[in-house]
Amino acid sequence: MNSTAPRRIAVVSAGLSNPSSTRMLADRLAAATVAQLAERETPASVDTIELRDLAHDITNNLLTGFAPPALESAINTVVSADALIVVTPIFSTSYSGLFKSFIDVLDPDALTGMPVLIGANAGTARHSLAIDYAIRPLFAYLHADAVSTGVFAASSDWGSSADQVAPLSSRVERGARELAEAVLRREPAADGDPFDPANYLGEGRSFGHLLGGLAGE
Repeated sequence: MNSTAPRRIAVVSAGLSNPSSTRMLADRLAAATVAQLAERETPASVDTIELRDLAHDITNNLLTGFAPPALESAINTVVSADALIVVTPIFSTSYSGLFKSFIDVLDPDALTGMPVLIGANAGTARHSLAIDYAIRPLFAYLHADAVSTGVFAASSDWGSSADQVAPLSSRVERGARELAEAVLRREPAADGDPFDPANYLGEGRSFGHLLGGLAGE
């Protein structure tokens, strides 16, 4: 295994505002992961996807089964990466609808075996368990390799005092270390062919079949 080969990290941020604490957490997780890989003499690049910029395209894909160019590029970035960092705000005790809709447009097998670091944020720490009872089962269903540490950030974690910042920093470092180690256990991802919407439905999955599946048929 070539542990020093460059790795590509895809980051998916589902924040709705700009700027957002979701993106802040995503950036911290990405930077920490790159630093952990650098300590292991493995260079890494990061591609960050803001789902708020793709909201209309995601909806259109769910309705038509076809990915517009910007969404096509984002999907290809995610499924061809060496690892994935996902961060979603918590709404009504679970991941956001925008986040779930993006996951829904991915092929169910596209993330099999991929190392994933899960992050989430909300106004209060009472929502911290959402990572384990809502988000982690989603990636288990997709057969992704989610690392054991999930990183949750409440509004209080972004305080200015060292006592407030230290716990979040510790969680970020632990999650990033686990993700870096998971990345290095796998062979580097090969540069795949450009995403082809014609093949994305998969063999035997017609457009009508896709609509039937969305309708629960």
